[in-house]
Amino acid sequence: MPGRLEAIHYESGELVQVELSGGKIERMTRLDEERDNQPWIAPGLLDLQINGYQGMDFNTLPIASGMPQQFTRALWAEGVTSYLPTVITNSSEAIAEAVVAIAAACAADAYTDYAVAGIHLEGPFISPEDGPRGAHGKAFVRPPDWELFQRWQEAAQGKIKIITLSPEWPGSAKFIEKVTASGVIVSIGHTSATAEQIREAASAGASMSTHLGNGAHLMLPRHPNYIWEQLAQDQLWACMIADGFHLPESVLKVIMKVKGERAMLVSDAVQLAGMPPGEYAPHIGGKVVLTPEGRLHLADQLNLLAGSAQMLLRGVEQMTRLKLCTFAEAWNMASIRPRAFLNGNGKELAFGAGTAADFVLLDRDGDSLRIRETYVQGVRV
Repeated sequence: MPGRLEAIHYESGELVQVELSGGKIERMTRLDEERDNQPWIAPGLLDLQINGYQGMDFNTLPIASGMPQQFTRALWAEGVTSYLPTVITNSSEAIAEAVVAIAAACAADAYTDYAVAGIHLEGPFISPEDGPRGAHGKAFVRPPDWELFQRWQEAAQGKIKIITLSPEWPGSAKFIEKVTASGVIVSIGHTSATAEQIREAASAGASMSTHLGNGAHLMLPRHPNYIWEQLAQDQLWACMIADGFHLPESVLKVIMKVKGERAMLVSDAVQLAGMPPGEYAPHIGGKVVLTPEGRLHLADQLNLLAGSAQMLLRGVEQMTRLKLCTFAEAWNMASIRPRAFLNGNGKELAFGAGTAADFVLLDRDGDSLRIRETYVQGVRV
Protein backbone atom coordinates (compact mmCIF):
# COMPACT_ATOMS: atom_id res chain seq x y z
CA MET A 1 0.00 0.00 0.00
CA PRO A 2 1.70 3.22 -1.09
CA GLY A 3 1.60 6.04 1.43
CA ARG A 4 2.31 8.48 -1.35
CA LEU A 5 1.41 8.81 -5.02
CA GLU A 6 1.35 11.34 -7.83
CA ALA A 7 -1.55 12.11 -10.14
CA ILE A 8 -3.40 14.92 -11.92
CA HIS A 9 -6.15 16.46 -9.80
CA TYR A 10 -9.50 16.05 -11.56
CA GLU A 11 -10.60 19.64 -10.82
CA SER A 12 -7.46 21.75 -11.08
CA GLY A 13 -5.68 19.74 -13.80
CA GLU A 14 -2.49 20.15 -11.78
CA LEU A 15 -0.06 17.42 -10.86
CA VAL A 16 -0.31 16.71 -7.14
CA GLN A 17 1.46 14.53 -4.63
CA VAL A 18 -1.00 12.73 -2.37
CA GLU A 19 0.02 11.43 1.06
CA LEU A 20 -2.18 8.84 2.77
CA SER A 21 -2.44 8.03 6.45
CA GLY A 22 -5.03 6.29 8.61
CA GLY A 23 -7.52 5.82 5.80
CA LYS A 24 -7.53 9.52 4.95
CA ILE A 25 -5.76 11.89 2.63
CA GLU A 26 -3.28 13.51 4.97
CA ARG A 27 -1.79 15.98 2.52
CA MET A 28 -2.17 17.00 -1.11
CA THR A 29 0.67 19.09 -2.50
CA ARG A 30 0.84 20.73 -5.91
CA LEU A 31 3.94 19.82 -7.94
CA ASP A 32 5.50 22.16 -10.46
CA GLU A 33 7.16 19.42 -12.49
CA GLU A 34 5.50 17.63 -15.39
CA ARG A 35 5.31 13.86 -15.76
CA ASP A 36 4.36 11.71 -18.71
CA ASN A 37 1.53 9.19 -18.59
CA GLN A 38 0.21 10.31 -15.22
CA PRO A 39 -3.29 9.19 -14.23
CA TRP A 40 -5.98 11.54 -12.99
CA ILE A 41 -7.13 11.31 -9.38
CA ALA A 42 -10.77 11.80 -8.38
CA PRO A 43 -13.02 10.89 -5.44
CA GLY A 44 -14.72 7.51 -5.58
CA LEU A 45 -18.14 7.47 -7.19
CA LEU A 46 -21.28 7.14 -5.07
CA ASP A 47 -24.35 5.57 -6.69
CA LEU A 48 -27.62 6.46 -4.93
CA GLN A 49 -29.63 3.97 -6.97
CA ILE A 50 -28.30 0.64 -8.21
CA ASN A 51 -30.31 -2.57 -8.41
CA GLY A 52 -27.80 -4.97 -9.88
CA TYR A 53 -24.77 -5.61 -12.07
CA GLN A 54 -23.24 -8.48 -14.06
CA GLY A 55 -26.12 -10.84 -13.34
CA MET A 56 -26.22 -10.02 -9.61
CA ASP A 57 -29.45 -8.50 -8.34
CA PHE A 58 -30.76 -7.26 -5.00
CA ASN A 59 -34.31 -8.12 -6.08
CA THR A 60 -33.89 -11.74 -7.16
CA LEU A 61 -34.54 -13.85 -4.10
CA PRO A 62 -33.10 -15.51 -2.26
CA ILE A 63 -30.01 -13.29 -2.31
CA ALA A 64 -27.16 -15.78 -2.33
CA SER A 65 -24.77 -15.78 0.58
CA GLY A 66 -21.77 -13.67 -0.34
CA MET A 67 -23.45 -11.93 -3.29
CA PRO A 68 -23.48 -8.41 -1.75
CA GLN A 69 -19.79 -8.82 -0.92
CA GLN A 70 -19.06 -9.88 -4.51
CA PHE A 71 -21.19 -6.99 -5.77
CA THR A 72 -19.22 -4.47 -3.69
CA ARG A 73 -15.95 -5.71 -5.13
CA ALA A 74 -17.26 -5.76 -8.71
CA LEU A 75 -18.17 -2.07 -8.40
CA TRP A 76 -14.57 -1.13 -7.57
CA ALA A 77 -13.63 -1.79 -11.21
CA GLU A 78 -16.28 0.81 -12.15
CA GLY A 79 -14.83 3.40 -9.75
CA VAL A 80 -17.77 3.09 -7.33
CA THR A 81 -16.65 3.08 -3.70
CA SER A 82 -20.06 3.74 -2.10
CA TYR A 83 -23.56 2.78 -3.16
CA LEU A 84 -27.15 2.25 -2.06
CA PRO A 85 -28.37 -1.22 -3.01
CA THR A 86 -31.88 -0.60 -4.32
CA VAL A 87 -34.81 -2.84 -3.42
CA ILE A 88 -37.86 -2.27 -5.60
CA THR A 89 -41.61 -2.91 -5.33
CA ASN A 90 -42.38 -6.44 -4.19
CA SER A 91 -44.38 -8.30 -1.57
CA SER A 92 -43.93 -7.27 2.05
CA GLU A 93 -42.18 -10.56 2.79
CA ALA A 94 -39.84 -10.28 -0.21
CA ILE A 95 -38.77 -6.74 0.70
CA ALA A 96 -38.06 -7.86 4.27
CA GLU A 97 -36.03 -10.81 3.00
CA ALA A 98 -33.95 -8.58 0.72
CA VAL A 99 -33.11 -5.96 3.36
CA VAL A 100 -32.28 -8.67 5.92
CA ALA A 101 -29.79 -10.20 3.47
CA ILE A 102 -28.15 -6.84 2.77
CA ALA A 103 -27.85 -6.02 6.46
CA ALA A 104 -26.38 -9.47 7.16
CA ALA A 105 -23.79 -9.01 4.43
CA CYS A 106 -22.76 -5.67 5.93
CA ALA A 107 -22.36 -7.32 9.35
CA ALA A 108 -20.24 -10.10 7.83
CA ASP A 109 -17.85 -8.02 5.71
CA ALA A 110 -16.14 -4.76 6.66
CA TYR A 111 -15.70 -3.63 3.06
CA THR A 112 -19.39 -4.13 2.24
CA ASP A 113 -20.43 -2.42 5.46
CA TYR A 114 -18.24 0.55 4.55
CA ALA A 115 -19.40 0.69 0.93
CA VAL A 116 -23.13 0.44 1.59
CA ALA A 117 -24.20 3.98 2.41
CA GLY A 118 -27.71 2.73 3.11
CA ILE A 119 -30.51 0.89 1.37
CA HIS A 120 -32.70 2.63 -1.21
CA LEU A 121 -36.25 1.31 -1.01
CA GLU A 122 -37.83 2.17 -4.37
CA GLY A 123 -41.50 1.41 -3.79
CA PRO A 124 -43.90 -0.16 -3.13
CA PHE A 125 -45.72 3.08 -2.24
CA ILE A 126 -45.68 4.32 -5.84
CA SER A 127 -48.25 5.04 -8.53
CA PRO A 128 -50.26 2.03 -9.75
CA GLU A 129 -50.75 3.68 -13.16
CA ASP A 130 -49.11 2.37 -16.31
CA GLY A 131 -46.21 4.63 -17.27
CA PRO A 132 -45.34 6.13 -13.88
CA ARG A 133 -45.17 2.62 -12.42
CA GLY A 134 -42.50 1.69 -14.96
CA ALA A 135 -41.45 -1.94 -14.74
CA HIS A 136 -42.55 -2.32 -11.10
CA GLY A 137 -45.06 -5.13 -10.48
CA LYS A 138 -48.57 -3.68 -10.21
CA ALA A 139 -49.76 -6.47 -7.92
CA PHE A 140 -47.46 -5.26 -5.14
CA VAL A 141 -48.07 -1.51 -5.36
CA ARG A 142 -49.78 -0.23 -2.22
CA PRO A 143 -50.47 2.96 -0.24
CA PRO A 144 -47.96 4.20 2.36
CA ASP A 145 -48.01 2.22 5.60
CA TRP A 146 -45.96 3.55 8.51
CA GLU A 147 -46.09 0.37 10.61
CA LEU A 148 -45.04 -1.74 7.63
CA PHE A 149 -42.15 0.61 6.89
CA GLN A 150 -41.04 0.40 10.52
CA ARG A 151 -40.98 -3.41 10.27
CA TRP A 152 -38.82 -3.21 7.17
CA GLN A 153 -36.49 -0.74 8.84
CA GLU A 154 -36.15 -3.02 11.86
CA ALA A 155 -35.41 -5.96 9.57
CA ALA A 156 -32.79 -3.83 7.81
CA GLN A 157 -31.16 -2.95 11.14
CA GLY A 158 -31.84 0.72 10.43
CA LYS A 159 -30.04 0.70 7.09
CA ILE A 160 -32.90 2.02 4.91
CA LYS A 161 -31.66 5.50 4.01
CA ILE A 162 -33.87 6.53 1.06
CA ILE A 163 -37.44 5.62 0.17
CA THR A 164 -38.94 6.49 -3.20
CA LEU A 165 -42.70 7.00 -3.15
CA SER A 166 -45.53 8.79 -4.91
CA PRO A 167 -47.36 11.42 -2.82
CA GLU A 168 -50.59 10.81 -4.73
CA TRP A 169 -51.88 8.48 -2.00
CA PRO A 170 -54.16 9.88 0.73
CA GLY A 171 -52.20 10.52 3.91
CA SER A 172 -48.85 10.74 2.08
CA ALA A 173 -47.83 14.00 3.77
CA LYS A 174 -48.22 12.52 7.27
CA PHE A 175 -46.25 9.46 6.23
CA ILE A 176 -43.47 11.63 4.78
CA GLU A 177 -43.28 13.65 8.01
CA LYS A 178 -42.85 10.47 10.07
CA VAL A 179 -40.26 8.98 7.73
CA THR A 180 -38.13 12.12 7.56
CA ALA A 181 -38.35 12.55 11.33
CA SER A 182 -36.87 9.04 11.63
CA GLY A 183 -33.83 10.17 9.62
CA VAL A 184 -34.76 8.60 6.29
CA ILE A 185 -34.72 10.59 3.04
CA VAL A 186 -38.00 10.68 1.12
CA SER A 187 -37.70 10.89 -2.66
CA ILE A 188 -40.54 11.51 -5.09
CA GLY A 189 -40.64 9.10 -7.99
CA HIS A 190 -42.81 6.79 -10.07
CA THR A 191 -45.57 9.30 -9.48
CA SER A 192 -48.73 10.62 -11.08
CA ALA A 193 -49.24 13.13 -8.26
CA THR A 194 -50.82 16.52 -8.87
CA ALA A 195 -48.78 19.70 -8.59
CA GLU A 196 -50.46 20.40 -5.26
CA GLN A 197 -49.54 16.95 -3.94
CA ILE A 198 -45.91 17.48 -5.01
CA ARG A 199 -45.82 20.81 -3.17
CA GLU A 200 -47.40 19.24 -0.09
CA ALA A 201 -44.82 16.42 -0.14
CA ALA A 202 -41.93 18.88 -0.36
CA SER A 203 -43.39 20.88 2.55
CA ALA A 204 -43.68 17.64 4.55
CA GLY A 205 -39.96 16.91 4.10
CA ALA A 206 -39.42 15.16 0.76
CA SER A 207 -35.99 16.25 -0.45
CA MET A 208 -35.17 14.33 -3.64
CA SER A 209 -36.58 13.37 -7.03
CA THR A 210 -35.85 9.82 -8.16
CA HIS A 211 -34.64 9.68 -11.81
CA LEU A 212 -36.52 12.87 -12.66
CA GLY A 213 -38.14 12.73 -16.09
CA ASN A 214 -38.38 8.95 -16.07
CA GLY A 215 -40.97 6.67 -14.50
CA ALA A 216 -43.62 8.91 -16.07
CA HIS A 217 -46.54 8.91 -18.51
CA LEU A 218 -45.54 9.02 -22.16
CA MET A 219 -47.86 12.05 -22.57
CA LEU A 220 -48.42 14.83 -20.01
CA PRO A 221 -50.38 18.09 -19.85
CA ARG A 222 -48.06 20.90 -20.89
CA HIS A 223 -48.68 22.48 -17.46
CA PRO A 224 -49.16 21.88 -14.66
CA ASN A 225 -47.54 18.47 -14.38
CA TYR A 226 -45.43 16.59 -11.86
CA ILE A 227 -42.13 17.14 -13.71
CA TRP A 228 -42.46 20.93 -13.84
CA GLU A 229 -43.53 20.97 -10.19
CA GLN A 230 -40.54 18.95 -9.01
CA LEU A 231 -38.24 21.25 -10.96
CA ALA A 232 -39.88 24.24 -9.29
CA GLN A 233 -39.44 22.93 -5.74
CA ASP A 234 -36.04 24.32 -4.75
CA GLN A 235 -35.57 21.92 -1.82
CA LEU A 236 -35.77 18.85 -4.06
CA TRP A 237 -32.43 17.50 -5.23
CA ALA A 238 -32.77 15.93 -8.68
CA CYS A 239 -31.29 12.61 -9.78
CA MET A 240 -30.67 12.04 -13.50
CA ILE A 241 -29.91 8.90 -15.49
CA ALA A 242 -27.48 10.16 -18.12
CA ASP A 243 -26.97 6.86 -19.93
CA GLY A 244 -27.87 8.24 -23.37
CA PHE A 245 -31.31 6.60 -23.38
CA HIS A 246 -33.33 7.78 -20.39
CA LEU A 247 -33.15 11.53 -20.93
CA PRO A 248 -32.45 13.62 -24.04
CA GLU A 249 -29.75 16.25 -23.97
CA SER A 250 -32.24 19.12 -23.66
CA VAL A 251 -33.83 17.65 -20.52
CA LEU A 252 -30.45 17.02 -18.88
CA LYS A 253 -29.52 20.61 -19.65
CA VAL A 254 -32.73 22.05 -18.17
CA ILE A 255 -32.49 19.99 -14.98
CA MET A 256 -28.89 21.11 -14.50
CA LYS A 257 -29.76 24.75 -15.13
CA VAL A 258 -32.67 24.73 -12.69
CA LYS A 259 -31.19 22.58 -9.93
CA GLY A 260 -27.59 23.79 -10.08
CA GLU A 261 -25.57 22.12 -7.32
CA ARG A 262 -28.59 19.99 -6.41
CA ALA A 263 -28.37 17.99 -9.64
CA MET A 264 -26.92 14.51 -9.25
CA LEU A 265 -26.21 11.46 -11.41
CA VAL A 266 -27.36 7.90 -10.69
CA SER A 267 -27.03 4.73 -12.72
CA ASP A 268 -30.30 2.92 -11.90
CA ALA A 269 -28.35 -0.07 -13.21
CA VAL A 270 -30.05 -3.44 -13.11
CA GLN A 271 -28.62 -6.95 -13.16
CA LEU A 272 -28.27 -6.86 -16.96
CA ALA A 273 -25.65 -4.12 -16.80
CA GLY A 274 -22.42 -5.66 -18.05
CA MET A 275 -24.29 -8.54 -19.72
CA PRO A 276 -24.41 -9.37 -23.48
CA PRO A 277 -27.30 -8.09 -25.63
CA GLY A 278 -30.41 -10.24 -25.91
CA GLU A 279 -33.86 -10.96 -24.51
CA TYR A 280 -34.13 -11.67 -20.80
CA ALA A 281 -36.88 -12.61 -18.34
CA PRO A 282 -36.03 -10.87 -15.05
CA HIS A 283 -37.73 -11.47 -11.70
CA ILE A 284 -40.10 -8.51 -12.09
CA GLY A 285 -42.10 -10.41 -14.70
CA GLY A 286 -42.41 -10.09 -18.44
CA LYS A 287 -39.55 -9.98 -20.88
CA VAL A 288 -37.02 -7.23 -21.50
CA VAL A 289 -34.61 -6.60 -24.34
CA LEU A 290 -31.04 -5.36 -24.02
CA THR A 291 -30.02 -3.90 -27.38
CA PRO A 292 -26.47 -3.96 -28.77
CA GLU A 293 -26.37 -0.19 -28.10
CA GLY A 294 -27.03 -0.83 -24.39
CA ARG A 295 -30.68 0.27 -24.22
CA LEU A 296 -32.92 -1.85 -21.97
CA HIS A 297 -36.67 -1.83 -22.66
CA LEU A 298 -39.80 -3.90 -22.09
CA ALA A 299 -40.08 -6.48 -24.86
CA ASP A 300 -43.69 -5.63 -25.68
CA GLN A 301 -43.38 -1.86 -25.22
CA LEU A 302 -40.35 -0.37 -26.94
CA ASN A 303 -41.01 3.08 -25.47
CA LEU A 304 -40.88 1.88 -21.85
CA LEU A 305 -37.41 1.45 -20.39
CA ALA A 306 -36.77 -1.28 -17.82
CA GLY A 307 -33.98 0.39 -15.91
CA SER A 308 -30.48 1.11 -17.11
CA ALA A 309 -27.84 -1.30 -18.32
CA GLN A 310 -25.12 1.36 -18.03
CA MET A 311 -22.96 2.16 -15.04
CA LEU A 312 -22.36 5.53 -13.37
CA LEU A 313 -19.10 6.04 -15.26
CA ARG A 314 -21.11 6.10 -18.50
CA GLY A 315 -23.18 9.01 -17.15
CA VAL A 316 -20.05 11.04 -16.43
CA GLU A 317 -18.76 10.34 -19.94
CA GLN A 318 -22.10 11.26 -21.50
CA MET A 319 -22.41 14.59 -19.69
CA THR A 320 -18.89 15.50 -20.76
CA ARG A 321 -19.37 14.30 -24.34
CA LEU A 322 -22.50 16.42 -24.71
CA LYS A 323 -20.54 19.39 -23.31
CA LEU A 324 -23.28 20.02 -20.77
CA CYS A 325 -20.60 20.59 -18.15
CA THR A 326 -16.91 20.08 -17.51
CA PHE A 327 -15.46 16.68 -16.65
CA ALA A 328 -14.96 17.83 -13.04
CA GLU A 329 -18.57 19.00 -12.73
CA ALA A 330 -19.89 15.73 -14.15
CA TRP A 331 -17.67 13.76 -11.77
CA ASN A 332 -18.87 15.81 -8.80
CA MET A 333 -22.49 15.04 -9.69
CA ALA A 334 -21.65 11.37 -9.20
CA SER A 335 -19.39 11.66 -6.15
CA ILE A 336 -19.10 14.84 -4.06
CA ARG A 337 -22.72 15.95 -4.40
CA PRO A 338 -24.36 12.65 -3.46
CA ARG A 339 -22.13 12.51 -0.39
CA ALA A 340 -23.12 16.06 0.56
CA PHE A 341 -26.77 15.16 0.09
CA LEU A 342 -26.53 12.07 2.28
CA ASN A 343 -24.72 14.09 4.96
CA GLY A 344 -27.91 16.09 5.30
CA ASN A 345 -26.30 19.51 5.40
CA GLY A 346 -25.59 19.90 1.70
CA LYS A 347 -21.92 20.54 2.41
CA GLU A 348 -18.90 18.43 1.63
CA LEU A 349 -15.21 19.10 1.94
CA ALA A 350 -13.54 19.57 -1.42
CA PHE A 351 -11.56 16.49 -2.40
CA GLY A 352 -8.24 16.92 -0.65
CA ALA A 353 -6.54 16.85 2.75
CA GLY A 354 -8.79 15.59 5.53
CA THR A 355 -11.18 13.60 3.35
CA ALA A 356 -11.53 9.83 3.29
CA ALA A 357 -8.99 8.18 1.00
CA ASP A 358 -11.68 6.69 -1.23
CA PHE A 359 -10.57 7.59 -4.73
CA VAL A 360 -9.76 6.37 -8.19
CA LEU A 361 -6.86 6.77 -10.55
CA LEU A 362 -8.11 6.96 -14.12
CA ASP A 363 -7.04 7.61 -17.68
CA ARG A 364 -8.84 10.12 -19.90
CA ASP A 365 -8.87 9.75 -23.67
CA GLY A 366 -11.05 12.58 -24.91
CA ASP A 367 -14.43 11.92 -23.27
CA SER A 368 -13.66 8.26 -22.61
CA LEU A 369 -12.65 7.22 -19.11
CA ARG A 370 -10.83 4.12 -17.92
CA ILE A 371 -10.33 3.22 -14.28
CA ARG A 372 -6.73 2.27 -13.53
CA GLU A 373 -6.95 1.71 -9.78
CA THR A 374 -9.50 2.15 -7.00
CA TYR A 375 -8.64 2.90 -3.37
CA VAL A 376 -10.83 2.42 -0.32
CA GLN A 377 -9.65 3.95 2.97
CA GLY A 378 -6.24 4.38 1.42
CA VAL A 379 -5.92 0.73 0.38
CA ARG A 380 -5.69 -0.21 -3.29
CA VAL A 381 -8.55 -2.61 -3.87
